[in-house]
Amino acid sequence: MSASAAPESHRDRRPLFPMIALASVVVLLVAGVSMAAFNERLYAMQKVREATVQADILAATVAAPLAFDDEQAAQDYVEALAANPEIAAVGVYDERGARVASYQRVGETLPSRAAPGRPVFQGGRLAVTMPVVQEGDGLALGLVHLRVVVEPVGRRLGRYAGVGLLILMASVVLAVLGVGQAQLGRANAELRKRALDLADSNRQLQEQMAERAKAEEALRQSQKMEAIGRLTGGVAHDFNNLLMVASSGLDLLDRTEDPEKRERLKTGIRQAMERGAGLTSQLLAFSRRSALKPQVVDLAARVEGLRMLLDRSLREDIAVDLNLPEGLWPVEIDVNEFELAVLNIAVNARDAMPNGGLITIAASNEHGEEGSPVPGDFVCLTIKDTGEGMTEEVAARVFEPFFTTKGVGRGTGLGLSQVYGFARSSHGHVEAESRPGQGTTVSIHLPRSHKPLSAVEPTPGPRRAAGRAKGRVLMVEDDDAVASMVSQMLAQLGYRASRASTADAALKVLEADQKFDLVFSDMVMPGDMDGRALAREIRRLYPHLPVLLTTGYSEAAAQAAGDGLRLLMKPYRIDALAAAVKAARNEAGTSAASA
Repeated sequence: MSASAAPESHRDRRPLFPMIALASVVVLLVAGVSMAAFNERLYAMQKVREATVQADILAATVAAPLAFDDEQAAQDYVEALAANPEIAAVGVYDERGARVASYQRVGETLPSRAAPGRPVFQGGRLAVTMPVVQEGDGLALGLVHLRVVVEPVGRRLGRYAGVGLLILMASVVLAVLGVGQAQLGRANAELRKRALDLADSNRQLQEQMAERAKAEEALRQSQKMEAIGRLTGGVAHDFNNLLMVASSGLDLLDRTEDPEKRERLKTGIRQAMERGAGLTSQLLAFSRRSALKPQVVDLAARVEGLRMLLDRSLREDIAVDLNLPEGLWPVEIDVNEFELAVLNIAVNARDAMPNGGLITIAASNEHGEEGSPVPGDFVCLTIKDTGEGMTEEVAARVFEPFFTTKGVGRGTGLGLSQVYGFARSSHGHVEAESRPGQGTTVSIHLPRSHKPLSAVEPTPGPRRAAGRAKGRVLMVEDDDAVASMVSQMLAQLGYRASRASTADAALKVLEADQKFDLVFSDMVMPGDMDGRALAREIRRLYPHLPVLLTTGYSEAAAQAAGDGLRLLMKPYRIDALAAAVKAARNEAGTSAASA
């Protein structure tokens, strides 16, 4: 019974094999389709992740060029991606959505404008659009649009069909099924390994790009801070000289009885003094430490009021022609920054005309036209010179911060950058046109204001006169305007002043004539020897000759204090000058008596 039952049981199990095979086929087909769908989804997610990482890296890289409107730098970063064969097209767009840099392979196109959106698969390509934001404050600077090549669907389906063929063969021959399953397992493991390797490579690339971006940003920040450190002293020295001219001029004005001279100097010197004080506020605004103060003003009246200041800032061989018609619209601007912008342009024009020339300042109303890049009504102020002009390369960089073609000590590179910042902060724009040998024209477009004109601040009253003294003073000052004013102040105090423009020249004067009661020297001067070194040399050669130093530069003042030198800070009044001269002479007399 048991012997016959075994074959029967075996025969009963035979029909189960086709069912098991069919079930295996169904299970394997379902598993194969599911695996193909999973792999397809995994592939799509991987491609999106890769493209998003690359777009994020590009966005971080072009943030600085977009912040400074450096289209060439953005184009260089974009073209660097050409080495990647999977990149089909790249576009960089500014905050308005306009394209500023691009790269595309043959047959590829980019939209002229872009807007943020989700990654899109279309026509064998994956398109990713990412925002570009400024690190720290999250300010939106623009967009990057990245299009990468996606493996064709037919090729992927062919791969999946091969896997399905193995599954069908395995369902017919169970033995082959085991082999096929093993091969499929190894293939999936290899795919996962490749995916992990690719993800690791992308992560390493992202880390390297992030480290490089941080290093470049640190270098850029270091260079910027170094440049600001070097330039701040010179800028402070310059505007303190301007304050020196204005302050001393007011003192001299109060001491003259000539009505014609008083009327000629009063307005101009007062404006120069206000301009010098306004420079401090402008520098703080430039460093974002103080707010701008917009006022609704008559542009023609403001420019007319600058004539005296322009005449004092330019040489005698340079003429200024004003063409300011009646009926100009009011504009809302920061007056100090506007005056500084006009002065910066005029000084650049002066330096471009070493043999003299003409500066023409004109203004006109501009009605906005539909379809124009900058719609609305504007007042256009143009400043044109007859100077040497600029090449296209120089003109393209003329508004960059710290960019200058002048020699060391002659230009900070902040002049036209301040003009650009003033125009932008006033919701306007500025442009420069120039050709070598044909001069330069700078046009500032300021939006029309419909508000009433702001009230004009009253002019301060006269100053009190200082007392008089007697003696001879050797004045060491390289700035002609400061030297002229200080000479007149010393004359008002009863001193006869002789001037030397450098420390070396002063030593030569003393070598020929030692009958001076005081040496009054600026600290910051051109040449190998500054005022501090001059004072030490005079102490060594002429120990009984008093020395009084002056400066508007805080670091130089600290150095003088460290050496125990008597110092008068710029700007100073004539009373302060009289007291400082008297104290220096008394101190020297006391030292000589005790010796």
